[in-house]
Amino acid sequence: MGLTKTDLFTENQNEIAILAKAIAHPARVAIIEYLLKVNACICNDIVNELPLAQPTISQHLKELKNAGIIKGNIEGNAICYCINEQVFGKIQVLFGHILPIQNKCC
Repeated sequence: MGLTKTDLFTENQNEIAILAKAIAHPARVAIIEYLLKVNACICNDIVNELPLAQPTISQHLKELKNAGIIKGNIEGNAICYCINEQVFGKIQVLFGHILPIQNKCC
């Protein structure tokens, strides 16, 4: 089988791209902010917080979970979501490396 375009880049570059894609929507940023504020919650809590329909929020939660940014535990009929601290820490480190703050002008 041939090379995929992702094979042309480092593992770190691909990891940053996956994480960036997962948080590249304002609804997902809002979900992350909410989970950081409340620590853990079920999908209905997020539905009550954001101006989006439940299926839309579920899709955004799925994308964040697939990227590993959040995790979910089944509690009865609901899933309780929380931030995956290990992956979220990676996001902070990875983006710090590609977006260094410099005091230089153009």
